[in-house]
Amino acid sequence: MRAIRLLTLLLALLMLGGCGYNQIQSKDEAVKAGWSEVINQYQRRADLVPNLVNTVKGYAQHEEAVFTQVTEARAKVGQINLTADDLSDETKMKAFQQAQGELSSALSRLMVVSENYPQLKADGLFQNLQAQLEGTENRVTVARNRYIGLIQDYNTYIRSFPTNLTAMMFGYKTKANFSVENEKQISTAPKVDFGKG
Repeated sequence: MRAIRLLTLLLALLMLGGCGYNQIQSKDEAVKAGWSEVINQYQRRADLVPNLVNTVKGYAQHEEAVFTQVTEARAKVGQINLTADDLSDETKMKAFQQAQGELSSALSRLMVVSENYPQLKADGLFQNLQAQLEGTENRVTVARNRYIGLIQDYNTYIRSFPTNLTAMMFGYKTKANFSVENEKQISTAPKVDFGKG
């Protein structure tokens, strides 16, 4: 009787090794690491914002509405805490993306303001901050692209047979990916009008 139990346990362990469980763990950890890098780059961007705003404020004091929008957008980003464990929740992912999009939009408006001040554009601190921000935006894009690839790999793996059985047995679900917030808007070519209005 004892030998049968031992044999059954050994057989179960061998089957578990070939059912994809270990690979699921590896892919899940890769997704979590990829997400950490995305968060790291977004945090770097958020850390640059106050310095950039204060530098521009020195030159463009009457643009208070833009500064307020940037500050509020940054605060909203700071309030949303999306951990690697929340990646299966599409609602939380969309809220995170929306907050990051609002910050990107506010930063774009801040850069437009800066274009109106030639002395600001010549300021070394501003140029350095602007270069850091542009570099950070590139890093965010790279981190998001890597994360998207990791999510695709993970989701495909846990949805494939027979690994999907193991995933269901241990409660692994597909994880939410980044999406385009305004898909209809970006699929329409922009209208260019050089007329004076």
